[in-house]
Amino acid sequence: MNSPTIAAFGAVLRRDLLLAMRRKSEVLTAVFFFVVVAALFPLGIGPELNTLRLVAPGVLWVGALLSSMLALQRLFEADYRDGSLEQLALSPAPLPVLVGAKMLAHWLVSGLPLVLLAPVLGLQFDLSSDALLTLSLALLMGTPILSLVGGIGAALTLGVRGGGVLLSLLVLPLFIPVLVFGAGAVEAQASGLGSQAHFSILLAMLWPALFFSPWACAAALRIALE
Repeated sequence: MNSPTIAAFGAVLRRDLLLAMRRKSEVLTAVFFFVVVAALFPLGIGPELNTLRLVAPGVLWVGALLSSMLALQRLFEADYRDGSLEQLALSPAPLPVLVGAKMLAHWLVSGLPLVLLAPVLGLQFDLSSDALLTLSLALLMGTPILSLVGGIGAALTLGVRGGGVLLSLLVLPLFIPVLVFGAGAVEAQASGLGSQAHFSILLAMLWPALFFSPWACAAALRIALE
């Protein structure tokens, strides 16, 4: 990328992060939802530690997945309503690059906090230090996939009545492999089998998503703007 393109990427990233900080309630809603989900399950399941260790990876990953989805519909909606999205499409900078900046901002405000909170919440499930480290690494690789793939769904449903429900129907089946291998990495590490294979599969899903998702999302946005 040349210097003007990099500057445009940084400008969009800073703008979205500043807007997110001004709308703290929207950001905190997803984080609070994740904390509540992780905190309520031990109360409902009971104090049996073996059971808590068994369900912990799935519970934390499902909570992270649903929390990430809460912010997906707002990824392009505000810009679509105020006309900013049209200005981005008319910008001399490539639209996929600008869309990539918006996806990165979405992950920084909705995915990264979950990665940082997960080890703390995992303590109430009596997870070992190795399992907590594996959980953090799996979320670090998996949550960007949720933002990248979810961004395509958000672009496809932009401006559609009942877009939130349609968005869920579109992206949830695509999130299942990330959920399976992300939670499976923690379970494999906890059982002593090693998590390298699960991490390899997560990386195999992450790299294509990093390359193709901004292009697919930009194409969907151009269709929505027509």
